[in-house]
Amino acid sequence: MSARGRCAKVLPSELNKVCPERGDDPATRPRKMSDFEVVPNLQQSSSSVSKSRRKAHFPSGSNEKENLISWIPENIRKKECTYFVESSQTSDSGRVVCECGYLREQHLDDAAKPPIFLGKEWDPSRHIQEMPTDAFGDIRFTGLGQKTGKYVRVSSDTPPRVIYHLMTQHWGLDAPNLLISVTGGAKNFVMKPRLKNIFRQGLVKVAQTTGAWIITGGSHAGVMKQVGEAVRDFVLSCSHKEGEIVTIGIATWGTVYNRESLVCPMGGFPAEYMLDEENQGSLSCLDSNHSHFILVDDGTHGRYGVEIPLRTRLEKFISEQTKVKGGVAIKIPIVCVVLEGGPGTLDTIYNAITNGTPCVIVEGSGRVADVIAQVANLPVAKITIALIQKKLSVLFHDTYELFTESKLVEWTKKIQDIVRSQQLLTIFREGKYGQQDVDVAILQALFKASRNQDHFGRENWDHQLKLAVAWNRVDIARSEIFTDDHDWKPSDLHPVMAAALISNKPEFVKLFLEQGVRLKDFVTWDTLVYLYDNLAPSCLFHSKLQKVLLEEREHTAGSKVPRLQMHHVSQVLRELLGCSTQPLYPKPKQTERPRLSIPVPHIKLNVQGSSLRSLYKRSAGRVTFTMDPVRDLLIWAVVQNRRELAEIIWAQSQDCMAAALACSKILKELAKEEEDTDTTDDMLALAEEYEHKAIGVFTECYRKDEQRAQKLLTRVSEAWGKTTCLQLVLEAKNMNFVSHGGVQAFLTKVWWGKLSVDNGLWRVITCMLFFPLLYTNLITFSREKRLQPMGCLARLRAFFTAPIVIFLMNILSYFTFLLLFAYVLMVDFQPAPSWREYLIYFWLFSLVCEETRQLLYDPDGLGVVKMASLYIKDFWNKLDICAILVFIAGLTCRLIPSTLYPGRIILSLAFIIFCLRLMHIFTVSKTLGPKIIIVKRMMKDVFFFLFLLAVWVVSFGVAKQAILIHNEERVEWLFRGVVYHSYLTIFGQIPSYIDGVNFNIDQCSPNGTDPYKPKCPETNADNKKPIFPEWLTVILLCLYLLFTNILLLNLLIAMFNYTFQQVQEHTDQIWKFQRHDLIEEYHGRPPAPPPLILLSHLQLLVRRGLLRRPATRHKLKEKLEKNEEAALLSWEMYLKENYLQHQQCQEKQNTEQMIRDIAQRVDVLAELLDLDRVKRTGVVEQRLGSLEDQVHQSAQALRWMMQALRGNGFSSGEDVPPVGSSKALDTKESDLEGKPEESRPPYHVLARNLLYPGSHTLRFPVPDEKVPWEVEFPLYNPPAYSADHKDMAVQDPFSLSLESLLKINYNTMDGLIDRQSFHGLYAVQDGLPLNPMGRTGLRGRGRLHCFGPNHALHPVVTRWRRNLDGSIIRKSLKKMLEVLVAQYPLSDVWALPGGSLEPGETLPLKLKWILRREFWAQFQNLLKQGTEVHKGYLDDPRNTDNAWVETVAISVHFDTQNDVEMKRLNSFLQGCDPELCIRWQVLDKRIPLHANHKELLHKVSTLLGAYY
Repeated sequence: MSARGRCAKVLPSELNKVCPERGDDPATRPRKMSDFEVVPNLQQSSSSVSKSRRKAHFPSGSNEKENLISWIPENIRKKECTYFVESSQTSDSGRVVCECGYLREQHLDDAAKPPIFLGKEWDPSRHIQEMPTDAFGDIRFTGLGQKTGKYVRVSSDTPPRVIYHLMTQHWGLDAPNLLISVTGGAKNFVMKPRLKNIFRQGLVKVAQTTGAWIITGGSHAGVMKQVGEAVRDFVLSCSHKEGEIVTIGIATWGTVYNRESLVCPMGGFPAEYMLDEENQGSLSCLDSNHSHFILVDDGTHGRYGVEIPLRTRLEKFISEQTKVKGGVAIKIPIVCVVLEGGPGTLDTIYNAITNGTPCVIVEGSGRVADVIAQVANLPVAKITIALIQKKLSVLFHDTYELFTESKLVEWTKKIQDIVRSQQLLTIFREGKYGQQDVDVAILQALFKASRNQDHFGRENWDHQLKLAVAWNRVDIARSEIFTDDHDWKPSDLHPVMAAALISNKPEFVKLFLEQGVRLKDFVTWDTLVYLYDNLAPSCLFHSKLQKVLLEEREHTAGSKVPRLQMHHVSQVLRELLGCSTQPLYPKPKQTERPRLSIPVPHIKLNVQGSSLRSLYKRSAGRVTFTMDPVRDLLIWAVVQNRRELAEIIWAQSQDCMAAALACSKILKELAKEEEDTDTTDDMLALAEEYEHKAIGVFTECYRKDEQRAQKLLTRVSEAWGKTTCLQLVLEAKNMNFVSHGGVQAFLTKVWWGKLSVDNGLWRVITCMLFFPLLYTNLITFSREKRLQPMGCLARLRAFFTAPIVIFLMNILSYFTFLLLFAYVLMVDFQPAPSWREYLIYFWLFSLVCEETRQLLYDPDGLGVVKMASLYIKDFWNKLDICAILVFIAGLTCRLIPSTLYPGRIILSLAFIIFCLRLMHIFTVSKTLGPKIIIVKRMMKDVFFFLFLLAVWVVSFGVAKQAILIHNEERVEWLFRGVVYHSYLTIFGQIPSYIDGVNFNIDQCSPNGTDPYKPKCPETNADNKKPIFPEWLTVILLCLYLLFTNILLLNLLIAMFNYTFQQVQEHTDQIWKFQRHDLIEEYHGRPPAPPPLILLSHLQLLVRRGLLRRPATRHKLKEKLEKNEEAALLSWEMYLKENYLQHQQCQEKQNTEQMIRDIAQRVDVLAELLDLDRVKRTGVVEQRLGSLEDQVHQSAQALRWMMQALRGNGFSSGEDVPPVGSSKALDTKESDLEGKPEESRPPYHVLARNLLYPGSHTLRFPVPDEKVPWEVEFPLYNPPAYSADHKDMAVQDPFSLSLESLLKINYNTMDGLIDRQSFHGLYAVQDGLPLNPMGRTGLRGRGRLHCFGPNHALHPVVTRWRRNLDGSIIRKSLKKMLEVLVAQYPLSDVWALPGGSLEPGETLPLKLKWILRREFWAQFQNLLKQGTEVHKGYLDDPRNTDNAWVETVAISVHFDTQNDVEMKRLNSFLQGCDPELCIRWQVLDKRIPLHANHKELLHKVSTLLGAYY
């Protein structure tokens, strides 16, 4: 008890209070969700913990199980009877039971003994006590596989917040997006097979798509069994991940059969439960298809309905909770679904409607559901006691005799109230919604209730849209929200757009884009920060961002992690895109920080939408729009690997080819670091998909215009860090793109420079050797092809600056260098270097200078360190450095006389490396290039093969050396014996002495002293014959040769073959990709070959060092003018649309897709035919009924004619029978799906609500037909209720005694109290006045102060609604009004500023609270000048048979905005009571006011001709 006493009080209303006067003030913004504690000492678990709990389905760790075992007994109780009193009834077996229903042995030991209660009557409030629960844990249904759920036994008085905490924190359930309460028949009933299938499929669909909880009674019977079987069928037909539907059964503990197996004081993990319907008797078994059970215990046995109050409280508590997900906060909606049912079901429906819960009635399920469904479309006035009696006699034919007259009256009254609330009532008819559309009916019921709910302004539409987003039902949003009833501004959709992005709901993003959301307006700097703040914690990009933030904290030596900014995102993106790109989001300077980095407090979109919406209400001067919003959103989606979202956003992009290539690069880099293999595969697949998109767009462009398409490759993209498409392709190693014919044609064009690509290679070589031939027609230039003549010098320059000519000249130079180097090494290597050798040194110096230029050439400003790392990554550069270093080492030794020979050796090794460098030259050849790639791959195979070979070589060599030779101490001969000889053995050079046959002692050294001979094997001392075991060495040799020659060498051949086949398939792509490196290298290389290249280096040194000129960009980049770039991007975007349309056409033409479409159409056609059959059947029945009615009418008419003729004339007193068919008319009315008549009811309605406000008193049910006093109502016996107010001076006597009532003077002034009615004299019966409007179901004066009329005054203060320029706003061609409304303390409803008049007062007390005292007299003058719009009876919930409210409503309208009285009124309102909330509200029929106040507003709007 104490544990529950400490529970914190939940104030959900705090989250939803609206005070528009302060709505936009940041100081009054709603608190965070964490500020509201649900259960003390327990915080809400993180999403990751909840996710892990959901996966395990029960606490996986021992600590969590121990916490559950300790937490439940401390917070959850059960109930036990502590006093045994024999009951007059017996158990099913005939044994004596207690008044609680349990046997004597089922009580506690103390309860069976004669206690202090002896002789007293059994009282549940005294004799039933609470104690820690003893039944909780996991429940497993025996014989039904692995069906395991959760269960707990709770007291009927358990606070709902404790149960909700148990479900969300300890059971690991996510808060629902929707609560579906299914109620109806508790016993098994028969449903039509078609209707049963429709209901099952629709219910499960709505639960699965919206993330709902389904709450039922939990037993294996009736509607609960139908729900369980629906969930079972869905789980069996879906995967485990999709089949998680939360189905909660709330049952009575005392009615559960075999509940003893669930009792386990330390928790059952699991508890075995057997479902036994045959022996359950009057009890009921739990349904095995429910996932969670809450078993409500009140200490009794066998009494049904105990769980209903707790279930109602729990459902109400859950519906008051706010769920925040994806930036959207919604109050959890609840809907009641009804199948069949009896009297208890009617009470449930009535209570749900009274509490504002929408209900869906399934017609055709039977009993109560059919009664309500059949009268739902009738006007309330036609729902009479006789009609309900007729319906009950048909639908309750088995139990109809149990319905008394008073019960019929009660049912009629409740059904009238239910039907009157059409906005909360939805009838599901099989012929109306079609097959599998119960889910649509449920969601439409919620939307209909929300749409008709009172609200301020556009709040209701926002709430509906948030519900649709939370449920991820874009179909409902299209059909119910985005209609002609409401005009959506694009800015209104920005908050839900952000929520849809965060929640990864691409269909909604697509819908919002269709509704006019412009990404340029949506994506602001703050929005991007918010989106990156809400990255999924499991996302790799999120962890990389956190790492950057931690590094910044360490760098700044701060104790707090810095707030995420876009330059942090840019830092991570640059790592992924490569350092060749510039930062996408620059780091703001200190002076720019307030503008670029606006602090965004509590970015949370609550139900009123006052937080995330504030991001889009900032002034234009403070918001900074990013340069490319589509790019920003695309990056955000791609880094989270969200395929559908990224595809939608990419379709909006303008620089689409660069965007696709950048996405491919980002995904490939992320895939390298991703640990989850499935996510890695998804990323790589998505990267390949974006590469194909880029190829598709480029193909479209290349087909249209080759020149413009090639410009797209080299255009500098400002949006993507000043990089190019070609550079992004190379960074991402997209070989498919590079091998595209258009890209290769471009590279070929670059390779030939200004020469025409039609020139043969032999012509180029000929002109290179004999350059005067350039001035002939042997060589053609591209300009000459375009009929542009070239001068002699221009031809010479164009020829020798072409990359292909530079390449050929460098080949010629390199071959000359190698020939000269070989000649010097073999012929002219003198102690003193010759001139040829000096020429080699000079040549090498030019090569070193060129490598230095390549190392330091940095046109993009990347820095020396980055350029060095890029230079080292290239394999051929490594080979160049190695050759140069070895040559320098050899040269150093060569110049020292004592090391002349070692120098020559080292130079010889350098020559080998220089020769290997020739392979890079051959990569340009289409024949040799791919072969070099294959050789490089095979070298890797050889490298790994040597590890395997070394194991056998070393093992055999050591064993052979140890067996043959004793203590060989010479290291060089040890290496020869172990490694060298063993390696040669593989190739057939077997040692002669290994088998002892060819042993010759002269070929070895006995003691190992001869440095040129190996040591002799083990021999005997006499004849010097070997004594080692020859048989062993021969076996080892055979095994060694078997494994090395046959196994390993063939393995190497197989590896080579596999590598060759694998590379051969892609060798063309690989060669084309690597060809670019060679072309780019010679495109930026100086034209002169070594050693003449030193002249170019000298020119470069003068320009950079002395003249300080910037480096010229030789890379394949081109920066276009703005106009040209805009035109090029527009052209690219147009062709991208063509590509997307072509893709859609291909998908439609796909055979599999066509088969799926045909199958879908056949299903739709079959459904329509089936539905048409149902409708035709109904139409035929209606026509037959109409025909029978017409025949009956015709018979009556003929009978009348015969009687008239018998009377000799037509003067018969009988009326002519009606020609039309009343039954046919009723049938036609029942077919109408429109709303019933909205005419004002003839009798008071609010005054007949069954529950009297502010009390627990229930009125006597009064149907509409029994309201007038003139109608006889013998059963009428209303209870009496009169509230006792604190101020005794202003109320009539509390007692209804005749003496006190005779002192009251009715129909006149009774002292200061005016007891005169505006409707004239009223009747007085037994000293009590009678309500002139009829019966209300309650005697006394209720909460009113006086018997008879209680007078009130309601001023209706209005003004025109105006724009900023002062013009009046119109809607539907009518002017719009604003009315003054107030919210009083302790009230959640707004009202007109008025109320009851105290005796002798002229202004209501509530009006005086609003106005200052000095303005009272002036306001009375305004009332005198106003127009009276109502004077008389007011339908008020407080009215009774003997006391009622009569009011005078006066319209005070300010026609001009400069009205002095209005300004004075506003000034006096500003100084009002701070506990009050006052506002000018736009007049609309949906504003949340008292219902009777709305009638007054309607009259005022009619008087002024304004919109209502």
